[in-house]
Amino acid sequence: MHFAPDTEDVLEFNVALVNTGAGASRSGDDELSTRAELRALLDSFAFSGRFDRDDAELASVQGVRAELRRIWTLERDLLAAEVNRMLADSVSSPRLVRHDALDWHLHATSDDAPLADRIRVESALALVDVIRTDETGRLRACAADDCDGVFVDLSRNGSKRFCSVRCGNRVNMIAFRERRADAD
Repeated sequence: MHFAPDTEDVLEFNVALVNTGAGASRSGDDELSTRAELRALLDSFAFSGRFDRDDAELASVQGVRAELRRIWTLERDLLAAEVNRMLADSVSSPRLVRHDALDWHLHATSDDAPLADRIRVESALALVDVIRTDETGRLRACAADDCDGVFVDLSRNGSKRFCSVRCGNRVNMIAFRERRADAD
């Protein structure tokens, strides 16, 4: 384990959120274009608090998705500057909470804060841990040329290159076919 469990949970949510974008999703389409798709994403994670379930909320979360994609692979000092900006722009009230099947963990905003604000602040705090532990190199973009996906490499040796097994298999198959064609 490289980070605290709640940090890893937020980072994994960030990956899932960013990878709903066109070019990063399994379908290649924007998989966060409806309120139902947002609800399905949130149901996969232990989100609590206010949910407006309207188009404004969806648009705000899409904005956070774009911001996270933009900063995901920044160099450490640049990422720190972006995280500081995110925190300065936020209204936070950190506190320990326990809900659902989760033990005590940090919530950075009040439960009645808008969903996009909660995602943004909790993402910033998770990125604080990544920066403080000097592990920004574990925040990566997929090595597949035709994929815009991101991932957090939680492997022991930090050697993961692809956002999914599917991308890795596709790239390896292309390389195999190229080697075979060169041999012929």
